[in-house]
Amino acid sequence: MQKGKDNMPISSLETDADTQAIKSVVSLGQKDNVATNKKDSNCECAVVKSENFSFYYGSKAGVKDISMEIYPCSVTAIIGPSGCGKSTFLRSINRINDLIPHTHAEGKLFVNDHNVYDKNTNLVNLRQQVGMVFQKPNPFPKSIFDNIAYGPKLQGIKSRSKLQQIVEESLKAGALWEEVKDDLKKSALALSGGQQQRLCIARALATKPNILLMDEPCSALDPIATGKIEDLIDKLQGSVKEQLFSVWVS
Repeated sequence: MQKGKDNMPISSLETDADTQAIKSVVSLGQKDNVATNKKDSNCECAVVKSENFSFYYGSKAGVKDISMEIYPCSVTAIIGPSGCGKSTFLRSINRINDLIPHTHAEGKLFVNDHNVYDKNTNLVNLRQQVGMVFQKPNPFPKSIFDNIAYGPKLQGIKSRSKLQQIVEESLKAGALWEEVKDDLKKSALALSGGQQQRLCIARALATKPNILLMDEPCSALDPIATGKIEDLIDKLQGSVKEQLFSVWVS
């Protein structure tokens, strides 16, 4: 195992020079967390695993022959230069890349031991398990409350009291509750950029995923807002590590 900055473990991936595929994966504390949680079987098995996975835009490879394992109870960062395929791989995990015309995948990509590119994959169920936060905050043009309650409502939750509980718990998990608890009817679009990004994280957590993907979540934020998001990621790792891990593209 190679070591990177601050003695963090780095797993090198074989790449194709022409496609500039993903260079490496840095797992922040993964080794220590797995060792610490050895008695917890939930932390011993890879939650995401790829076997010679490639993804193509037409005939051009976005990523090629990626084989790797990502474990729960940890925060994992995928690093590399711009255009090397980090986001392509990340969006392949919950198959958002399917929305792009003339694309196809080769190899295998497993989430919780299920090949997500199997023809029988239920994409709705997959995306409930695998939440995603994008580079630019994308709150719905609705109230703060309705943004958080949107996913649970789609899951069939209709009880107002239950929805209120989910909204409060999600906003607390997203480190936003104290700032907005008296303005839940306020439009989410009126929030600052950093608040909008934390709202999007809270909205993703509301459906209780066990994987949270973040595609450069701080690139459009100022240093103060970036610090809050980084603190939030660290807090999430410690508070809900039985059910959640995060992949953070930097």
